[in-house]
Amino acid sequence: MSKDVLVTMQEDAKRALGRSAKGRRWAMLIDLRKCVGCHGCTVACMSENKLPPGIVYRPVLEFQRGTYPNPKRVFLPRPCMHCDHPPCVAECPKPGKGGATWKESEGVGAGLVLINYQECIGCGSCVSACPYGARDLDEGLFHTDGTPERQKYESMPSFEYGIAAKRAKDTPPMEKARKCHFCLHRLENGMLPECVTTCVGRATYFGDVNDPESEIYKVIKANKVQFLKPKKGTKPRVYYISDENLEVIYG
Repeated sequence: MSKDVLVTMQEDAKRALGRSAKGRRWAMLIDLRKCVGCHGCTVACMSENKLPPGIVYRPVLEFQRGTYPNPKRVFLPRPCMHCDHPPCVAECPKPGKGGATWKESEGVGAGLVLINYQECIGCGSCVSACPYGARDLDEGLFHTDGTPERQKYESMPSFEYGIAAKRAKDTPPMEKARKCHFCLHRLENGMLPECVTTCVGRATYFGDVNDPESEIYKVIKANKVQFLKPKKGTKPRVYYISDENLEVIYG
């Protein structure tokens, strides 16, 4: 019986964690030929990170291609791209490590674009600067607002960035910029991002693309990959495989 690709990627991730931060390059690959548009990754991410109304780290966009009698739906999951040249960081009034947002260079999260909720002033500059629409401002809402009673699960601690933050009024991350962080809190515990583990079609790959033995490296090597908005020069770390030209679909 062949090994499930999730097991292989889990082994790849643990091997990557044993290498230096400078030699490791976390990346995600999404094979749109396998994506069935179930939105399982979206729901799993919302549950893992206890996301409030209006905040979706991994939406699945839908596009129609072709005409009758041969129409086609294309499903496109769009997490944060974790760009090597992130325009969101450049536009932040408090950029850099120790500030509100930065491109991490050390530790498990090396290479990821991160947010410090304590330092973010909620100005929204990074939100408008992201060419992928991957950032949003947390408006401080609860799913059970307007109902007879706010449910306890809404204020349970979220472990984003390894910090147990209980959702409460005037407390970060309320009114702060938020986005996908490749489940850094899971990576720090040797686990894959939640969206990867819950993809029913095994359409999402994750790992160290600098490792020739990793599954993600092998799949990229064997296929023609694309990026979203390549002309923006952001050098995203999310790769795509698709039969469609994503520049035509996504712009």
